[in-house]
Amino acid sequence: MGGAGPCGGWPAAGERALARVSSGAIAANCEQLGRALTGGARLCAVVKADGYGHGAAACARAARAGGASWLAVATAREAVALREAGDEGRLLVMGSLTRAEAREAVAADADLAVWSAQLLAALPAGARVHVKLDTGMGRLGTRDARAAAELCDAAAADERLELVGAMTHFATADEPGDEHFPAQLERFTAFAAGLRDRHPELLLHAANSAATLREPDNHLDMVRCGVAIYGLDPFQRDPAAHGLEPALSLESWVATVKRFEPGEGVGYGRRFVAHEPTWIATLPIGYGDGWRRALGDNCDVLVAGRRHPLVGTVSMDNVTIDLGPETTLAPGEPAVLIGAQGEQRILCEEVARRLGTINYEVTCGLGARVPRAHA
Repeated sequence: MGGAGPCGGWPAAGERALARVSSGAIAANCEQLGRALTGGARLCAVVKADGYGHGAAACARAARAGGASWLAVATAREAVALREAGDEGRLLVMGSLTRAEAREAVAADADLAVWSAQLLAALPAGARVHVKLDTGMGRLGTRDARAAAELCDAAAADERLELVGAMTHFATADEPGDEHFPAQLERFTAFAAGLRDRHPELLLHAANSAATLREPDNHLDMVRCGVAIYGLDPFQRDPAAHGLEPALSLESWVATVKRFEPGEGVGYGRRFVAHEPTWIATLPIGYGDGWRRALGDNCDVLVAGRRHPLVGTVSMDNVTIDLGPETTLAPGEPAVLIGAQGEQRILCEEVARRLGTINYEVTCGLGARVPRAHA
């Protein structure tokens, strides 16, 4: 092996770990989703949790450029941050809020989700509201369709408030063939039909990313797409099947390359011990960056366009990969943990399957010390 030593070198510039985020991919994904909408439905891009780990402000701008007429977040603080970043469009806060947070959200010119008379009465003047019916998610919202309808009427009659919408959220839209999703949809459409006569301008919305792609009949007046705008598959398979392009790639680099003889181990607990001569590379990324400990001996990394298995324990700041018995790789070589290199590609969905989780959690779990580079 030429050029590699026990201590190694480093790139001339860059970061120990970096998440690259393509604003163009997000805009294109929004355009793709928008083309699939039926009945004149609008697109609401969900940018909560720092844009699912991609960076909320930049993703919001890209989503607007791709045709999203609304944005949605979970908290008042997220709404304020978007306004401070310069967003001036329609914005919905979907989560639970304290009185102080409700005032903060209204001051940020954001709409609010409500589901009880107590919440409605506590809202400050000027609040715009979306009444939430719980059709089977079992979390926020009232389960009583009659109470939800009465809440809509009360909001419309209150001169301090403005009734804007009625909403629900699907629990199993990402499980094709289940019976709960169509039951939820039927319950919401029956509820909404009774409201149209009294509130003809009411904005009805229910579909998340999976529901938007699964059933065009549920697009109603607006869809709320989160994971799909980032080019992640809500069905946890392959985003390309839906014409979506992953927006995020995760990169690091080779810090050292060392020769291991049989019996020599690497990392905490010596979970990896060489059984034959091999070369091991160390990358400066670990669970402190969000690359989960459960990926030890359980994922691949791309270096020089080839897959190499991650071996041993994922530590806070480093991982190790097996380069095999012969290598020409040297310190400073770029490495890709999520994304493409050469003809190889590692999807976020693959990483999620290795962890027994969903792609959302992988991107949301990337730590704050991993910079996001938007282009």
